[in-house]
Amino acid sequence: MSPAGVVLAAGAGRRFGMPKALVEHQGSLLVDRAARVLAEGGCDPVVVVLGAAAEEVRERAELTGVTTVFNPDWSTGMGSSLRVALESLRDCDAPAALILPVDMPGIGPEAVRRVAALASPDALAAASHGGRRSHPVLLGRAHWTGAAASASGDAGARDYLRQRTVTMVSCDDVSEGFDVDQPEDLHRPAT
Repeated sequence: MSPAGVVLAAGAGRRFGMPKALVEHQGSLLVDRAARVLAEGGCDPVVVVLGAAAEEVRERAELTGVTTVFNPDWSTGMGSSLRVALESLRDCDAPAALILPVDMPGIGPEAVRRVAALASPDALAAASHGGRRSHPVLLGRAHWTGAAASASGDAGARDYLRQRTVTMVSCDDVSEGFDVDQPEDLHRPAT
């Protein structure tokens, strides 16, 4: 059974100078690219968490075949977006959720497929780049409550994952694990 896909796209992008969901990269908005990568990688459903500039994102983005949810506490960081995403998935039957921040254009469908292949209710897995845990991150349904409870600020599920064994899935040959923090980061190669 396929995992659900989650794009965390609610931030204001303060360091970047604008919400990263609205950043255009190689002909499409980062939010559309991230949602498409999850869908092409086998995730179903795909949920996009919006916050800062949510109405503008809805107007400008395609968001084809995805469900959008709004995080009213988006300014508190990624942790609140993770909680909103996991809550929105409670009634679906996906065994796991695959989490991808909007600002990682180096992650492609093959990296998603590799990590998603481990989807099960008990799964904890993540892509690795350069031997370090990266994204996407796979949270089995059995971990949703604990991950949501520990998610705070911009750490997301980081503290929860640190306290557990996470299966690392090497993706160096199919993706780049960088995130876009400054406009010059857009010039790095994307998969």
